[in-house]
Parts: sequence; C-alpha cells; structure tokens
Amino acid sequence: MSGAGKPDFFYREAQRLGYVARSAFKLLQMQKQYKLITPGSSVLDLGCAPGAWLQVACQSLGPLKNGGLVVGIDLKKVKVPAEHCDSRVQTVCADVMKLPRAHVRELSPQQKGFSVVLSDMCPLVSGISSKDAALSLELDDNGVLRRGGNLVIKLLESEDVQEINKICKPLFRKASLLRPKATRSSSREIYLICQGLQSQAKT
Repeated sequence: MSGAGKPDFFYREAQRLGYVARSAFKLLQMQKQYKLITPGSSVLDLGCAPGAWLQVACQSLGPLKNGGLVVGIDLKKVKVPAEHCDSRVQTVCADVMKLPRAHVRELSPQQKGFSVVLSDMCPLVSGISSKDAALSLELDDNGVLRRGGNLVIKLLESEDVQEINKICKPLFRKASLLRPKATRSSSREIYLICQGLQSQAKT
C-alpha cells in the first residue's frame, strides 16, 4: 500500500479488533461523545459498505435481549460481517436515492421510521450533493427519521456545510460538526451530527 492507503494505527487496530474497516473508529468516537445509538434503537445506515458502521451500530444496541435493529443500504451488495454483528443486522442492495421513502420506512419497526439515521455515503454521487441525498430522505413529512431521532451526515469541508447547518439547527435540539480522529489527514470529510429531531421539514 502507499499514499492514502498506507496502513496506520487505525487500520491496524481495525484488523486487531475484527472491524472490516478503519472507519469503525469514526462512529465509535461519535458514539462515545454523543451516545447517538442506545440499547433497542433502530438504526438506518446509508452507504453501509463495507460494513464497519453496521458492526459498531450493532455493538451499541447492547445484548440481543435488548432488541433493536440495524438496516444497511448500499449500491453494492454488502455481506453482514460475522464479527460484532448478530441477527438484528440486515442489508439491502439498492440506490437509496431511487428507493421510495415509504419503502425505506417499511424496513423500520412498525414502519414508523428509524431512531438513528447514519449517512456515510460518498458526498458526491451522480452529481447529487450530500445535502440533497441526506435531507431529502430523512427530513420530509414522510421522512424515515422519527421525532426525537439522531442524524449523522458526511460532508466535505466547504461543501454545503454552512447551508446544511442552517437547515438542521432549527429542526434539532442540537447540531454539531466533528472531524473524527480516524479521518485521514488528506481527507476533507467532516460529519454533521444532529440530535433530537424536533419537527419535520416542510415539503
């Protein structure tokens, strides 16, 4: 490996601890700081390949008896990792931008939406900005994020960050920006973490 792909501390730790990618540590840090996923939560992971966030999300649900659910959606077919995941984790191979919102809601418990939505999709997919990709899905009147729910969106620094912050702040109890320690120094990615959805956006 060379350049951005050179093994580093987080890469080695991921291998040692059984995570399928170093990106697991990004969500682990968010979870430690913000406690986004609680036992029994229903979690939707958008852009779930290769599955590291599925692993962390499932771990965060606690023991199997606590219940909860993790659903991952990705353009690629993603096999649920054997380590750190259990029967509460499932994946769907689909283009999330083309899936009817009603269909996504059907994947949630009682079809009432998810308590946590994680969007680790590449910020630019087919010319669609991360703002459009995430907000159009999660925050409309029939959105898949429940009231009181938490939302994580990957952005690129300078790309829609202020605009999306402005949209989210009135809708959530709290909105924060975080550049996780596991982010490569060459990357411009930053995460918008929104906690406690208070009201739905108008369509």
